This record gives sequence, structure tokens and C-alpha cells, in this order.
Amino acid sequence: MRIKQLIAQEFLQREEKYMEGQRFGGFRGPRRDFGPREMHKAVCSECKKECEVPFKPTEGKPVYCKDCFMKRKPAF
Repeated sequence: MRIKQLIAQEFLQREEKYMEGQRFGGFRGPRRDFGPREMHKAVCSECKKECEVPFKPTEGKPVYCKDCFMKRKPAF
């Protein structure tokens, strides 16, 4: 029984270290702060309300406001 406990404890310690790495950027390193983003005015393709988006809208591609985007976003 003692061996099983040691194996379980070692597993949990490794898992904890792995999860800690994931929480603090993991292998990608720390997040960079690029400062405030330039916002662009657009009209939502779904609800037709005026909104601001953090990219320059491209002609022919749909743009969604925050609410409509969250409705369309797949849940993981």
C-alpha cells in the first residue's frame, strides 16, 4: 500500500509542476504587454449595430460586435 501512495504522490507533484507552468506562460514565456490597441469603427454583420474592433475590417469579411462574437464562439 505504501508504494501506491508514493507513486500517487509523485504523480500529483509532477502534475502540479506542469499546471503551474501552464498558469504562468508555460513554454511560451511570460505574456508581453503591447499597450493600448488601436480600435476601428465597424458595423456588426449580425445585429447591424455600430461597434469598435481591435483590427482594421477587411472588405467582404464579416465583423461581429462583442455580444454577437460571443454567441458565435465555440465553447471548449
